[in-house]
Amino acid sequence: MPRPLPRKPSFVLTDTSERPYSFAEQTRGKLTYLYFGYTHCPDVCPTTVADLAIALRKQPESVRRRVDVVFVTVDPKRDTPRVLRAWLDHFSRSFVGLTGRLRAITDAERAAGEPVAPPEKHKGRRYAVTHSSLLFAFSPDNRSHVVYVQGFHAADYAHDMPLLLGY
Repeated sequence: MPRPLPRKPSFVLTDTSERPYSFAEQTRGKLTYLYFGYTHCPDVCPTTVADLAIALRKQPESVRRRVDVVFVTVDPKRDTPRVLRAWLDHFSRSFVGLTGRLRAITDAERAAGEPVAPPEKHKGRRYAVTHSSLLFAFSPDNRSHVVYVQGFHAADYAHDMPLLLGY
C-alpha cells in the first residue's frame, strides 16, 4: 500500500465519448473511486467494479450523486472507448471509463501512486495484463484516506462511502 496515502492526482485521459477528461477537475468535490484495470481481466477487475456498483445501489440518492467511479484501462490496445463503455455499462452507466496512449496511462498510474507493472509482450488477441488491484478512494478534500486492496467487498465499500464523504 502506498505511503503516505496519496492526494488526488491531476491527469488528462480520453473518456468513452472520446473527449478529454481532466480527472482532478471533473471529480472535484466528490468521493472518487479510481481503479486501473482492463476489461478482459478474468477476476479482480470485474468483481471490484461489480462490488462498487452494488455498494452504490445501497446508498441513498444523496450519497450516490456525490460519488464518481473512474476506471482507467491499462490495456488500451483492446479496450477501445466503445469496448470500455459497453463493459462498464454492465455495472453502471454512471461509471467513467478512461483510456489513452499507454505512456499517458502509465503517467496517470504514477501520479496516483499506483505500482506500475512492467510492460508485457502481447502475442495474438488473448493475453493477460499484469496490474495492481488497488482501489483508491479520494474524498472530497482530494485526499485518499483509504486505499483498498483485493479482498474488500460491496458491504465494506457501502459502509465507508458516507464516512469518506464526511472528510
